[in-house]
Amino acid sequence: MEKIRSSEITPEKAYLSRRQFIGLGALAATAALLEACSIPGLTPPAAETLSGSNAQPAQATTGAGATPAAGGNDELGSAFTSYDDITHYNNYYEFSMDKEGVAPRAKGFKVAPWNVAVGGLVNNPKTWAVEDLLAKFPQEERIYRLRCVEAWSMVIPWQGFPLGQLLREADPMAKAKYVRFETVMDPMQMPGQRDPYYPWPYTEGLRVDEAMNDLAILASGLYGKTLLPQNGAPLRLVVPWKYGFKSLKAIVKIDLVEEQPRSLWMAAAPNEYGFYANVNPDVSHPRWSQASERRIGDLSRRKTLPFNGYAEQVGQLYQGMDLRANY
Repeated sequence: MEKIRSSEITPEKAYLSRRQFIGLGALAATAALLEACSIPGLTPPAAETLSGSNAQPAQATTGAGATPAAGGNDELGSAFTSYDDITHYNNYYEFSMDKEGVAPRAKGFKVAPWNVAVGGLVNNPKTWAVEDLLAKFPQEERIYRLRCVEAWSMVIPWQGFPLGQLLREADPMAKAKYVRFETVMDPMQMPGQRDPYYPWPYTEGLRVDEAMNDLAILASGLYGKTLLPQNGAPLRLVVPWKYGFKSLKAIVKIDLVEEQPRSLWMAAAPNEYGFYANVNPDVSHPRWSQASERRIGDLSRRKTLPFNGYAEQVGQLYQGMDLRANY
Protein backbone atom coordinates (compact mmCIF):
# COMPACT_ATOMS: atom_id res chain seq x y z
CA MET A 1 0.00 0.00 0.00
CA GLU A 2 1.39 3.38 -0.97
CA LYS A 3 2.10 5.63 1.98
CA ILE A 4 0.57 9.09 2.21
CA ARG A 5 3.33 11.57 2.93
CA SER A 6 2.70 14.65 5.00
CA SER A 7 3.75 16.78 2.05
CA GLU A 8 0.81 15.38 0.14
CA ILE A 9 -1.83 16.76 2.45
CA THR A 10 -0.60 20.09 3.77
CA PRO A 11 0.77 22.94 1.60
CA GLU A 12 -1.80 25.20 0.00
CA LYS A 13 0.33 25.75 -3.08
CA ALA A 14 0.86 22.03 -3.60
CA TYR A 15 -2.70 20.81 -3.96
CA LEU A 16 -5.86 21.53 -5.90
CA SER A 17 -8.95 23.00 -4.29
CA ARG A 18 -11.96 20.79 -3.68
CA ARG A 19 -13.70 22.38 -6.64
CA GLN A 20 -10.81 21.36 -8.87
CA PHE A 21 -10.75 17.84 -7.40
CA ILE A 22 -14.39 17.32 -8.25
CA GLY A 23 -13.92 18.71 -11.74
CA LEU A 24 -10.83 16.71 -12.58
CA GLY A 25 -12.20 13.39 -11.32
CA ALA A 26 -9.75 10.57 -11.92
CA LEU A 27 -6.72 12.84 -12.20
CA ALA A 28 -7.28 13.88 -8.61
CA ALA A 29 -6.59 10.37 -7.39
CA THR A 30 -2.87 11.03 -7.58
CA ALA A 31 -3.05 14.60 -6.32
CA ALA A 32 -2.54 15.79 -2.78
CA LEU A 33 -5.11 14.69 -0.25
CA LEU A 34 -8.13 16.86 0.20
CA GLU A 35 -8.66 18.91 3.36
CA ALA A 36 -12.03 17.65 4.46
CA CYS A 37 -11.39 16.98 8.11
CA SER A 38 -13.78 18.87 10.25
CA ILE A 39 -13.32 22.13 9.17
CA PRO A 40 -11.71 21.14 12.36
CA GLY A 41 -8.43 19.61 12.13
CA LEU A 42 -6.18 18.67 14.45
CA THR A 43 -0.58 13.64 16.73
CA PRO A 44 1.80 10.29 18.56
CA PRO A 45 4.39 7.58 18.03
CA ALA A 46 5.37 5.02 15.46
CA ALA A 47 3.54 1.89 14.42
CA GLU A 48 2.57 -0.22 17.35
CA THR A 49 0.90 -3.52 18.11
CA LEU A 50 -2.73 -2.54 18.18
CA SER A 51 -5.01 -4.00 20.79
CA GLY A 52 -8.73 -4.42 20.40
CA SER A 53 -11.26 -1.74 21.23
CA ASN A 54 -12.39 -3.17 24.56
CA ALA A 55 -10.65 -0.63 26.76
CA GLN A 56 -12.75 2.18 28.14
CA PRO A 57 -11.94 5.64 26.76
CA ALA A 58 -9.59 7.55 29.02
CA GLN A 59 -11.40 10.28 30.84
CA ALA A 60 -11.25 12.09 34.14
CA THR A 61 -13.28 14.62 36.05
CA THR A 62 -10.54 17.18 36.33
CA GLY A 63 -11.46 20.84 36.27
CA ALA A 64 -10.95 23.03 33.23
CA GLY A 65 -7.88 24.53 34.84
CA ALA A 66 -6.11 21.21 35.24
CA THR A 67 -3.14 20.63 32.95
CA PRO A 68 -2.62 17.05 31.77
CA ALA A 69 0.94 15.78 31.75
CA ALA A 70 2.70 16.43 28.46
CA GLY A 71 3.83 12.81 28.39
CA GLY A 72 0.37 11.31 28.94
CA ASN A 73 -1.17 8.44 26.99
CA ASP A 74 -4.61 7.36 25.89
CA GLU A 75 -6.12 4.02 26.95
CA LEU A 76 -4.39 2.24 24.04
CA GLY A 77 -0.97 3.54 25.10
CA SER A 78 -0.64 6.24 22.45
CA ALA A 79 1.10 9.44 23.54
CA PHE A 80 -0.65 12.77 23.44
CA THR A 81 -0.05 14.88 20.38
CA SER A 82 1.98 17.95 21.26
CA TYR A 83 0.12 21.14 22.11
CA ASP A 84 2.07 22.93 19.40
CA ASP A 85 0.96 20.46 16.73
CA ILE A 86 -2.65 20.51 17.84
CA THR A 87 -2.76 24.30 17.72
CA HIS A 88 -0.79 24.77 14.50
CA TYR A 89 -1.98 21.95 12.22
CA ASN A 90 -5.64 22.68 11.65
CA ASN A 91 -8.31 22.14 9.02
CA TYR A 92 -10.55 25.17 9.13
CA TYR A 93 -11.62 26.38 5.70
CA GLU A 94 -13.32 29.44 7.13
CA PHE A 95 -9.85 30.83 7.75
CA SER A 96 -7.59 29.07 5.23
CA MET A 97 -7.20 25.92 3.14
CA ASP A 98 -3.58 25.74 4.32
CA LYS A 99 -3.49 23.83 7.62
CA GLU A 100 -0.44 25.68 8.86
CA GLY A 101 -1.95 28.98 7.75
CA VAL A 102 -5.05 28.72 9.92
CA ALA A 103 -3.51 29.74 13.27
CA PRO A 104 -2.05 33.06 12.10
CA ARG A 105 -5.22 33.95 10.22
CA ALA A 106 -7.44 33.04 13.19
CA LYS A 107 -5.43 35.13 15.64
CA GLY A 108 -7.63 37.86 17.07
CA PHE A 109 -10.91 36.11 16.19
CA LYS A 110 -13.47 37.47 18.63
CA VAL A 111 -15.10 34.79 20.74
CA ALA A 112 -16.89 37.08 23.22
CA PRO A 113 -19.69 37.80 23.58
CA TRP A 114 -20.88 34.44 22.26
CA ASN A 115 -24.29 32.81 22.41
CA VAL A 116 -25.45 29.29 21.59
CA ALA A 117 -29.14 28.84 20.70
CA VAL A 118 -30.68 25.44 21.48
CA GLY A 119 -34.09 24.93 19.92
CA GLY A 120 -36.17 23.18 17.31
CA LEU A 121 -38.21 20.21 18.53
CA VAL A 122 -37.57 20.74 22.23
CA ASN A 123 -39.78 21.67 25.15
CA ASN A 124 -37.23 24.00 26.73
CA PRO A 125 -35.59 26.12 24.04
CA LYS A 126 -32.98 28.52 25.32
CA THR A 127 -30.20 30.78 24.12
CA TRP A 128 -27.15 30.38 26.33
CA ALA A 129 -24.28 32.77 26.84
CA VAL A 130 -21.31 30.45 26.52
CA GLU A 131 -20.03 31.34 30.01
CA ASP A 132 -23.40 30.35 31.49
CA LEU A 133 -23.33 27.09 29.55
CA LEU A 134 -19.92 26.19 30.92
CA ALA A 135 -20.95 27.15 34.45
CA LYS A 136 -24.06 24.98 34.23
CA PHE A 137 -22.27 21.85 32.97
CA PRO A 138 -19.00 21.04 34.79
CA GLN A 139 -16.02 20.43 32.52
CA GLU A 140 -14.29 17.05 32.40
CA GLU A 141 -11.04 15.94 30.81
CA ARG A 142 -11.60 13.54 27.92
CA ILE A 143 -8.58 12.02 26.16
CA TYR A 144 -9.69 11.09 22.65
CA ARG A 145 -8.14 10.06 19.38
CA LEU A 146 -9.04 12.25 16.42
CA ARG A 147 -8.98 10.52 13.02
CA CYS A 148 -9.13 12.76 9.96
CA VAL A 149 -10.78 11.56 6.78
CA GLU A 150 -7.45 12.39 5.13
CA ALA A 151 -5.86 9.45 7.00
CA TRP A 152 -3.90 11.35 9.63
CA SER A 153 -4.67 11.41 13.33
CA MET A 154 -3.94 12.89 16.77
CA VAL A 155 -4.48 12.12 20.46
CA ILE A 156 -5.96 15.12 22.26
CA PRO A 157 -6.71 15.82 25.94
CA TRP A 158 -9.93 17.84 25.70
CA GLN A 159 -11.91 19.67 28.35
CA GLY A 160 -15.65 19.62 27.85
CA PHE A 161 -18.98 18.13 28.91
CA PRO A 162 -21.27 15.47 27.42
CA LEU A 163 -23.53 16.84 24.70
CA GLY A 164 -26.32 14.67 26.09
CA GLN A 165 -26.46 16.77 29.26
CA LEU A 166 -27.38 19.85 27.24
CA LEU A 167 -29.91 17.96 25.13
CA ARG A 168 -31.63 16.53 28.21
CA GLU A 169 -31.83 20.05 29.61
CA ALA A 170 -33.58 21.11 26.39
CA ASP A 171 -36.01 18.14 26.68
CA PRO A 172 -36.39 16.86 23.08
CA MET A 173 -39.86 16.09 21.77
CA ALA A 174 -40.69 12.52 20.79
CA LYS A 175 -40.60 13.32 17.07
CA ALA A 176 -37.06 14.70 17.24
CA LYS A 177 -34.83 12.19 15.43
CA TYR A 178 -31.70 14.21 14.63
CA VAL A 179 -29.56 17.03 15.97
CA ARG A 180 -28.50 19.75 13.54
CA PHE A 181 -25.47 21.91 14.37
CA GLU A 182 -24.57 25.25 12.83
CA THR A 183 -21.41 27.30 13.15
CA VAL A 184 -20.93 31.05 13.14
CA MET A 185 -21.29 32.96 9.88
CA ASP A 186 -18.87 35.89 9.96
CA PRO A 187 -17.14 36.58 6.61
CA MET A 188 -15.46 39.68 8.01
CA GLN A 189 -13.48 37.58 10.49
CA MET A 190 -13.54 34.39 8.43
CA PRO A 191 -12.44 35.25 4.88
CA GLY A 192 -12.93 31.69 3.67
CA GLN A 193 -16.67 32.17 3.99
CA ARG A 194 -16.50 34.57 1.06
CA ASP A 195 -15.94 31.59 -1.23
CA PRO A 196 -19.39 31.07 -2.81
CA TYR A 197 -18.65 27.43 -3.72
CA TYR A 198 -19.22 26.19 -0.17
CA PRO A 199 -22.76 26.37 1.27
CA TRP A 200 -21.87 28.41 4.35
CA PRO A 201 -22.41 28.41 7.26
CA TYR A 202 -20.87 25.05 8.17
CA THR A 203 -23.54 22.60 9.26
CA GLU A 204 -23.43 19.03 10.54
CA GLY A 205 -25.75 16.50 12.11
CA LEU A 206 -26.08 13.43 14.32
CA ARG A 207 -28.89 11.07 15.14
CA VAL A 208 -30.30 11.80 18.58
CA ASP A 209 -29.02 8.50 19.98
CA GLU A 210 -25.51 9.27 18.68
CA ALA A 211 -25.63 12.72 20.24
CA MET A 212 -26.78 11.24 23.54
CA ASN A 213 -23.88 8.78 23.67
CA ASP A 214 -21.54 9.74 26.51
CA LEU A 215 -18.51 9.93 24.21
CA ALA A 216 -19.94 12.90 22.30
CA ILE A 217 -18.88 16.12 24.01
CA LEU A 218 -18.94 19.86 23.59
CA ALA A 219 -15.36 21.00 24.15
CA SER A 220 -14.19 24.35 25.45
CA GLY A 221 -10.51 23.58 26.03
CA LEU A 222 -7.58 21.26 25.49
CA TYR A 223 -4.40 20.56 27.45
CA GLY A 224 -6.06 22.33 30.40
CA LYS A 225 -6.23 25.59 28.47
CA THR A 226 -9.08 27.49 26.85
CA LEU A 227 -9.63 26.61 23.21
CA LEU A 228 -7.86 28.84 20.72
CA PRO A 229 -9.75 30.13 17.68
CA GLN A 230 -7.99 27.70 15.32
CA ASN A 231 -9.29 24.78 17.38
CA GLY A 232 -12.90 25.94 17.39
CA ALA A 233 -13.21 28.46 20.21
CA PRO A 234 -15.26 29.05 22.15
CA LEU A 235 -17.23 25.80 21.78
CA ARG A 236 -16.91 22.85 19.40
CA LEU A 237 -18.31 19.37 18.98
CA VAL A 238 -16.07 16.30 19.47
CA VAL A 239 -17.36 12.93 18.24
CA PRO A 240 -14.30 10.65 18.47
CA TRP A 241 -15.62 7.60 16.61
CA LYS A 242 -16.33 9.62 13.47
CA TYR A 243 -14.02 11.32 10.99
CA GLY A 244 -12.95 14.73 12.16
CA PHE A 245 -15.07 16.80 9.79
CA LYS A 246 -18.14 15.80 11.84
CA SER A 247 -16.72 17.64 14.88
CA LEU A 248 -17.58 21.13 13.78
CA LYS A 249 -16.24 24.28 15.42
CA ALA A 250 -17.47 27.63 16.72
CA ILE A 251 -21.02 26.44 17.34
CA VAL A 252 -23.81 29.01 17.54
CA LYS A 253 -26.92 26.89 16.97
CA ILE A 254 -28.15 23.42 17.95
CA ASP A 255 -31.57 22.31 16.74
CA LEU A 256 -33.49 19.09 17.27
CA VAL A 257 -35.16 18.15 13.98
CA GLU A 258 -37.24 15.35 12.47
CA GLU A 259 -35.51 15.03 9.10
CA GLN A 260 -31.87 14.05 8.54
CA PRO A 261 -29.78 17.24 8.20
CA ARG A 262 -27.70 17.83 5.09
CA SER A 263 -24.18 18.79 6.13
CA LEU A 264 -21.84 21.15 4.30
CA TRP A 265 -19.66 18.35 2.93
CA MET A 266 -22.65 16.27 1.89
CA ALA A 267 -23.82 19.25 -0.14
CA ALA A 268 -20.38 20.11 -1.56
CA ALA A 269 -19.28 16.56 -2.47
CA PRO A 270 -22.15 14.09 -2.04
CA ASN A 271 -20.22 11.38 -3.92
CA GLU A 272 -17.50 11.42 -1.25
CA TYR A 273 -19.06 12.32 2.10
CA GLY A 274 -22.06 10.70 3.71
CA PHE A 275 -24.06 11.49 6.82
CA TYR A 276 -22.55 8.96 9.24
CA ALA A 277 -18.79 9.34 8.58
CA ASN A 278 -17.95 6.57 11.08
CA VAL A 279 -14.26 5.63 11.03
CA ASN A 280 -14.19 2.41 9.01
CA PRO A 281 -10.88 0.92 7.79
CA ASP A 282 -12.80 -1.46 5.52
CA VAL A 283 -14.44 1.33 3.51
CA SER A 284 -12.04 3.39 1.43
CA HIS A 285 -12.52 6.99 0.50
CA PRO A 286 -13.10 7.14 -3.28
CA ARG A 287 -9.50 8.33 -3.71
CA TRP A 288 -7.51 6.64 -0.94
CA SER A 289 -7.54 3.79 1.53
CA GLN A 290 -8.71 4.27 5.11
CA ALA A 291 -7.00 1.09 6.36
CA SER A 292 -4.09 2.95 7.98
CA GLU A 293 -3.23 6.39 9.28
CA ARG A 294 -0.28 8.58 10.17
CA ARG A 295 -0.11 10.23 13.58
CA ILE A 296 1.01 13.81 13.31
CA GLY A 297 4.59 13.88 14.55
CA ASP A 298 5.26 10.36 13.22
CA LEU A 299 6.82 9.14 10.01
CA SER A 300 5.41 5.61 10.10
CA ARG A 301 1.79 4.50 9.81
CA ARG A 302 -0.49 2.37 11.95
CA LYS A 303 -3.66 0.40 11.39
CA THR A 304 -6.91 2.26 11.72
CA LEU A 305 -9.37 0.73 14.19
CA PRO A 306 -13.11 0.38 13.49
CA PHE A 307 -14.97 3.32 15.01
CA ASN A 308 -11.50 4.74 15.78
CA GLY A 309 -11.13 2.20 18.60
CA TYR A 310 -14.44 3.01 20.30
CA ALA A 311 -16.47 0.08 18.93
CA GLU A 312 -17.41 -1.24 22.37
CA GLN A 313 -18.95 2.08 23.33
CA VAL A 314 -20.79 2.89 20.09
CA GLY A 315 -21.04 -0.25 17.95
CA GLN A 316 -24.54 -1.04 19.25
CA LEU A 317 -25.81 2.20 17.69
CA TYR A 318 -25.37 0.67 14.24
CA GLN A 319 -26.51 -2.91 14.71
CA GLY A 320 -28.24 -4.20 11.61
CA MET A 321 -27.01 -1.35 9.43
CA ASP A 322 -24.99 -1.77 6.26
CA LEU A 323 -21.97 0.35 7.14
CA ARG A 324 -20.83 0.39 3.51
CA ALA A 325 -24.10 1.86 2.32
CA ASN A 326 -24.44 4.13 5.36
CA TYR A 327 -20.96 5.60 5.13
